[in-house]
Amino acid sequence: MDKVRIGVIGGSGVYQMEALTDIVEVRVSTPFGDPSDAITVGTLAGQRIAFLPRHGVGHCIMPTEVNSRANIYALKSLGVERIISVTACGSMKEKYAPRHIVIPDQIFDQTKERRNYTFFGNGLVVHIGLAEPFCPELSMLVYEAVKKTGATVHMGGTFITIEGPRFSTKGESRIYRQWGIDIIGMTAAPEAALAREAEICYAALAHVTDYDVWHETEEPVTVAMLIENLMANSALTKEAIQHLVPTIPQERACECATALSNASITQRDLIPEKVKKDLDLLIGKYL
Repeated sequence: MDKVRIGVIGGSGVYQMEALTDIVEVRVSTPFGDPSDAITVGTLAGQRIAFLPRHGVGHCIMPTEVNSRANIYALKSLGVERIISVTACGSMKEKYAPRHIVIPDQIFDQTKERRNYTFFGNGLVVHIGLAEPFCPELSMLVYEAVKKTGATVHMGGTFITIEGPRFSTKGESRIYRQWGIDIIGMTAAPEAALAREAEICYAALAHVTDYDVWHETEEPVTVAMLIENLMANSALTKEAIQHLVPTIPQERACECATALSNASITQRDLIPEKVKKDLDLLIGKYL
């Protein structure tokens, strides 16, 4: 298969676009288990793109159950260097209205049950920098692509990740607003950190579907509300991706591409051979 440089993680309907050609379905095994589902690979504007449904086709996987390590590793194994995360989110501020798009630049991790936050451990200690959890260069390209659709899009904002699967209580929602949170969702962590560990650029295209539960005059978030507004923006997502792909340069100048260059702290001769083998794709060139 030709090298796939761009990956999209999101709903399964996103890759059902007329402009996509030479479509194949790929199943990938990883040292961390199987990804959420088969990966669909197609050609758009001369670029091979991989599409992975985060929750599986039919939405069968809860946020806490998503095997993000397998998802990111599988995309990396295909050659992916940039990931666009298409995700639903709730708004914590009046200005981010339902059906607006937000391109966040920060993450606040409020999850409690997720353990698979890193590829490393088991004898190899790696500390990556995550001051900028979303790639600034890729995020700006995504922002410009969404603007071309005519949608209302906001650049920047802090994206809190909660455990789920339940929605917030009103007390939690009000406190998040006091903390300065802009949007809320259930999957940005640990995806962003794992992408950085894999030296993949990561940006989010976050669809506002609701006002969470804090708004006094708007209906509290429901599944029906979320699906209705997300589906309404499905065509917008496809159009934005078609605008985005031709603008992505072949070479990367951002820090994401070398995130692991000085991140390993373990004495080289003490790293277990199995760990070296399993993680060769990620860190082999530095060991």
